[in-house]
Amino acid sequence: MSLAVVVVNYGSHELLGTNTAALGEVPVVVVDNLKSAADREAARELAATHDWAFVEAPSNLGFGGGVNLGVHTAAELGHEAVILLNPDARLGAEAIEAIRRGLADDPLALVSPVVATSTGDIYFWGSAVRLDTGRMLRIDDVTSPPPRTWPWISGACMAFTVRLFEAVGGFDEDYFLYWEDVDFSVRAARHGAHLDVLKDVQAIHDENGTQEKLTSRAKSDLYYQYCARNRLLFAARHLGTRDLLVWILKTPRQSWLILMQGGRRQLLQSRSGLRAVSRGTTEGLALAVREVARRMFRRG
Repeated sequence: MSLAVVVVNYGSHELLGTNTAALGEVPVVVVDNLKSAADREAARELAATHDWAFVEAPSNLGFGGGVNLGVHTAAELGHEAVILLNPDARLGAEAIEAIRRGLADDPLALVSPVVATSTGDIYFWGSAVRLDTGRMLRIDDVTSPPPRTWPWISGACMAFTVRLFEAVGGFDEDYFLYWEDVDFSVRAARHGAHLDVLKDVQAIHDENGTQEKLTSRAKSDLYYQYCARNRLLFAARHLGTRDLLVWILKTPRQSWLILMQGGRRQLLQSRSGLRAVSRGTTEGLALAVREVARRMFRRG
């Protein structure tokens, strides 16, 4: 099975030069979401040096838009499967080969290795979204999730065949950033995909390596905005009306918990994170309430 690694880049050419360059002989497709002319030129030079396929997005298409461009390019180059890999993640040759074998054995699998940080902390070995609140839950086995949850595979390092990707319809670009891997996992499962975390295979992911942080714990404003917004976009896309209404009612608490992932100390330095999560919450509530109204209109 011919396999390529797809990396979506946004102003992270330094990470491409360390992490992506260490992938070795595996074919690589780099999709450059435009940040600046200088950043693009630096990424283009790296791609030429390492003989990577280089796709120049006309603007910043977000993660989902970049993934769609990259997978379509990989398919045009004749590859049957892809591994999505963040610029701030690393994957060894043995891990790549193990993932390739897994996809060859099961072309309908959606596969991830265990993802750890460079200090050895586990970042991902299985997750599920709780249908009562929208909170994320770490689980040991994505094939047997707890009741009232949906398992998902992290986009930090996710592998699938082009066949599955095309059947599912690719990534939903409306998310722009965050939650699109949850959405894709759920839609893939509905198309018969088997979610699988390879517990004996590991990738290294230094989380937030592509983000500018306010403090050692704080997330970026984009993280706060889109996590708050896309929790509700996901609910509007996938939940029944009763669950959707519950998520709407629990939004203030859940949005606060999203902000608190960066700790309380960040609020002493800047209120930009609070404004960002408020902005995302407002946008998400508008989407969710509009969806409830649409359903009520159709019934009435």
